[in-house]
Amino acid sequence: MQKIISIAEEFSKYPGPRYERLGSFSGEKFRDEVLLPALRGSGEVVIKLDGTMGYGSSFLEEAFGGAVRKKIRIGKDNLRLESDDKHLVREIWQYIEDAQK
Repeated sequence: MQKIISIAEEFSKYPGPRYERLGSFSGEKFRDEVLLPALRGSGEVVIKLDGTMGYGSSFLEEAFGGAVRKKIRIGKDNLRLESDDKHLVREIWQYIEDAQK
């Protein structure tokens, strides 16, 4: 079964800082409330990245790298990132790979 999540539609068009204590719609909140529950289910999780006003690197690193640090297995077999911006997709996979080291 596939779970599709549009960050712009289901979380915020304005992704915020790394941590909740620093502001609204943080990478930490996205990770804990949206990403981790989806990844703990069975099947592939598709994250649609387009439609926001942009992402800070701290949001992305905490959301995706942070998920790895929470001992969640992430790989290309259970997570698909979709965006017209291929650089953004590569950046997120780099955060994931760095956290796995």
